[in-house]
Amino acid sequence: MVMEQDRLAALLARTDAAIVDLDGTMVDTLGDFAEALGRMLRDLQLPAIAPAQIARMVGKGSEHLLRSVLKQVLTPDGQASAAIEIEAKVEALYPRAWERYEHHYLAINGQFATLYPGVAEGLQALRGAGLALACLTNKPTAFARPLLRAKGLEGFFDHVFGGDAFARKKPDPLPLQKACEALGTAPARTLMVGDSSNDAQAARDAGCPVVLVTYGYNHGQPVQAVDADGFIHALPELAAARGAGHAAAR
Repeated sequence: MVMEQDRLAALLARTDAAIVDLDGTMVDTLGDFAEALGRMLRDLQLPAIAPAQIARMVGKGSEHLLRSVLKQVLTPDGQASAAIEIEAKVEALYPRAWERYEHHYLAINGQFATLYPGVAEGLQALRGAGLALACLTNKPTAFARPLLRAKGLEGFFDHVFGGDAFARKKPDPLPLQKACEALGTAPARTLMVGDSSNDAQAARDAGCPVVLVTYGYNHGQPVQAVDADGFIHALPELAAARGAGHAAAR
């Protein structure tokens, strides 16, 4: 269920900052993943993988994505009968696979990705409403910053933190805690905006409220089943609710 407007307005009225996820929340990067992974698999003379399968693996960082893809293409007929052997093959291939994947991803970063509708307008409105903004993603920083720049989003953020910025990634709460410290805001007054259970779990454990978009990846599962404070169809809904909340408070 999409978040009721009055509840969303009340939440935004007590928000000083927002931490925004990248893949699946601001940018549909599935095309980039599919292209870079496809080129990597060809380099290693491994079978291709369908974008729909990749979508279910996105969200836990590039290292997890790459290992998941390798495991999928190395497992005969999708069976896990030789799990230990497959894991050994994955780890043996991983260094070369990462080198090729990084090479290809940096070469095409953003070329096969698209902004979700309303993202730039929503971020602009949130900035205009006085919210400090940080981008927090499990994507490596070296991938995240050029993507934000290519899509004209980098200037909206006071801070950008990739998956390698801290000792642990989402769904661990540490990245959100560190982002709040950098923003100078209390977790209870810092909204996490994401698309998956990773974002929601990290926010819950960090003490941040969380709103999820309805159009992202969420590991291929229905996002409305995730424990969150609410759901939105597009980022401009947040700015509209922020304005409504402050108007009601006056």
